[in-house]
Amino acid sequence: MRLIIAAIAAALMWLAGPAEAQTTSAAAAQVVARHRAASGGSAWNQLRGLHETGVEDGVRYEAWYDPLRYGVRIETQEPAGRRVRGFNGVGAWQISPDRVITGRADRASLAQARSQAYLAAWAFLFPSRFAADTAHLGVRQARGRSFDVIRVQPTSGEPRELWFDRSSRLLSRVVDRTGGRPVTTELSDYRRVGRLLLPFRAASDRGGRPSLRQVEAVTTEAADRTRFSWTEAEGTPRPQ
Repeated sequence: MRLIIAAIAAALMWLAGPAEAQTTSAAAAQVVARHRAASGGSAWNQLRGLHETGVEDGVRYEAWYDPLRYGVRIETQEPAGRRVRGFNGVGAWQISPDRVITGRADRASLAQARSQAYLAAWAFLFPSRFAADTAHLGVRQARGRSFDVIRVQPTSGEPRELWFDRSSRLLSRVVDRTGGRPVTTELSDYRRVGRLLLPFRAASDRGGRPSLRQVEAVTTEAADRTRFSWTEAEGTPRPQ
């Protein structure tokens, strides 16, 4: 239990630190606006939550994302049982198949969880809800295609490069350069979910280790905030 309490306390102290100035370049805002129009336009204003099921690297998963406030919950069905990972905007936590709860309190882990939650909820489309520094890096060429590239870093999170196809205006690539080697995720197989257009395939290259997530179904049900925080009914905090 002390680990979980320490994680929450550390996260609160970090998030309560001095506010960073948030800037968005006009060029970056135009790129995001074009993507928003191409992928659903005003329909994004009605989005209150995302519920997703699929398979990632041969393992079935179910995920919930909150586009109103930071919130992620991902359940995977592993051979040993169900594993649950969550982030509620303050603390990152995990429940192992043997129902032991652990938390992450270090700054690097929380920054990573924050950026993952930011992208999963398409938070760059909602700058009034999620503060971030955004800059336009210019036009890049790759595999015979042209991309508008922006760099976005949510407050207290990690930076990511977002590559938007200049033809379709859709987000096609996410690049993480925070590690020793860049991790590139290619987004494709866009399909209609109501009035929204969302990618159903994400292929990543993690330093020569390929990873594939294939979405099977997505619904836009309102997010239940209770899903994003652990409860003792779900597991047992690891004693420290």
